[in-house]
Amino acid sequence: MGCMQYDTAREAFAAVIASNPLVLAVGEAHAPRDATAPSAAKRFAEDLLPSIAPRASDLLVELMMPPRGCVDATQEVREKQTAVTTRQAATDQNEYVVMGEKARSLGLVPDMLRPSCADMDRVGGAGDDAIEASLELIARLTREQGSRLAQRDARSDADAGKMVVIYGGLLHNDLAATGEAARWSYAPALDTAVGGRLVAVDLVVPEFIGDDTTWTSLAWHPYYDRTRLGRKATLFRTGERSYVLVFPLSRVTADAATPR
Repeated sequence: MGCMQYDTAREAFAAVIASNPLVLAVGEAHAPRDATAPSAAKRFAEDLLPSIAPRASDLLVELMMPPRGCVDATQEVREKQTAVTTRQAATDQNEYVVMGEKARSLGLVPDMLRPSCADMDRVGGAGDDAIEASLELIARLTREQGSRLAQRDARSDADAGKMVVIYGGLLHNDLAATGEAARWSYAPALDTAVGGRLVAVDLVVPEFIGDDTTWTSLAWHPYYDRTRLGRKATLFRTGERSYVLVFPLSRVTADAATPR
């Protein structure tokens, strides 16, 4: 596993996209409900997205936009997702909307995932497996929509060679996903569709890193010591075209950790 440090997250991010990918698959560790540090989504929208805007054509965010005709099914799916969403900061989804607005102001075309009513019915009717069905739907829609955008860019004189940027949870952008998790990742199939030119990067806010198995199972976790590394941006290379960018500690946290 490779590891480098940079003075800023923007410098680390530049190293991630140095290979000029056609798809940039960004995954975040969602902000928890009690978060006080700025989220990965906020930092991406305000700092990292502007730095890549001239090289990107579209931003696809992991928000569902079903047709108007399936309100009941959509509400049922949202209710079944509460076991997950109640653990996340209430601002998470709104920050994705703000990110889309920021993308538009920078000249990118923002969009959301667009399931059909039949898609929503299948998730709503999955019973105890509704969360898994929802994760599989997210992976499929992202793969299909991302592939269409990349194919459109390839046919366009204006956008040929530009990146399609995808932003969502880090569960869905794993190029090396195995076992059950492979059903929830769009990255391997989309990478094949763009000829091996997908780069995946996970964005992590150090204040959110915990010590439960969700975190300790991550390959880079044993190598990150925020007391020693927290003042700079840390970039792990976890595999071929796969990275984890841990942001610097926020100013308040860093100041509190400084010995007096």
